Amino acid sequence: MWKTILFLIFTLIVVPVVAYFVDDSLTVLQWDILKTLIWVYVITAALCFVVSTLSKNYSQVDKLWSIIPVAYVWIVSVKVGHEPRSVLMASLVTLWAARLTFNFARRGGYSWKFWSGDEDYRWAELQAKPEMASPIKWFFFNLFFISYYQMGLILLFTLPALKSINSGELTVVDVVLAILFVFFVVLETIADQQQWKFQSEKYRRIRRGEALGEVYAKGFTHRGLWALVRHPNYASEQAIWITFYCFSIVATGHWINWSMVGALLLVLLFKGSSDFSEAISASKYEAYKEYQRTVPRFVPWTK
Repeated sequence: MWKTILFLIFTLIVVPVVAYFVDDSLTVLQWDILKTLIWVYVITAALCFVVSTLSKNYSQVDKLWSIIPVAYVWIVSVKVGHEPRSVLMASLVTLWAARLTFNFARRGGYSWKFWSGDEDYRWAELQAKPEMASPIKWFFFNLFFISYYQMGLILLFTLPALKSINSGELTVVDVVLAILFVFFVVLETIADQQQWKFQSEKYRRIRRGEALGEVYAKGFTHRGLWALVRHPNYASEQAIWITFYCFSIVATGHWINWSMVGALLLVLLFKGSSDFSEAISASKYEAYKEYQRTVPRFVPWTK
């Protein structure tokens, strides 16, 4: 566990530095905007850490995951005078954010007591592990990984918006990418809805003492998009931000540039996150190991 955590933190620090030196330097304007974005990042990460420590609810970053990216991309757009590409990219992120915020809210993620709300079950599972039993270890895990790593990742995967400034008019490729972005948002919406309906019906039957039947007795979502891949929502999320990175390719003409760091690290995060959640599911549900054996993780038809 600690090796994985240290690896992720290492990549967050080293990969951006390497990417910076192999690509064109930032312009004066890009540096100016980046400083503003970093201030937003540092302050919000600190707030997440303080609130989570005091409230013992460690899903504070989750509450901001769909909100802070909107602030980042619109800050960029405002700073460059609402260039067409920056407005398009910011609008797409706003669409993504509205959907994700709704999904998080209906699961009880928000409360009028802003520090409370439903907490990601994985934090309690992780905190119960022997290697996290020490309060000081959890303190630093919360500080460096939950708060600063995750909030830093959010900043990084929105940076294609910064890379794409002062790059001319929109092209046909921009339109194609926008359509692709929306397609993956729709796909993620369908996946989340299928999971919501399955879990809602499962727990309704449990509360009423009704028979679960063959479908719900398995305990986990496994039909619809979930029959094609084990994590269609995660797969769509990764595809969304890889597509977002592609706007910077159109803007710069460079297939590899420093703004790819966020999408790359997001893929690594989802690999680790899905490993952890699947280990929990496999320990709870008898049929899950067979599901793992027969259904691909992220990409359909790769078994």
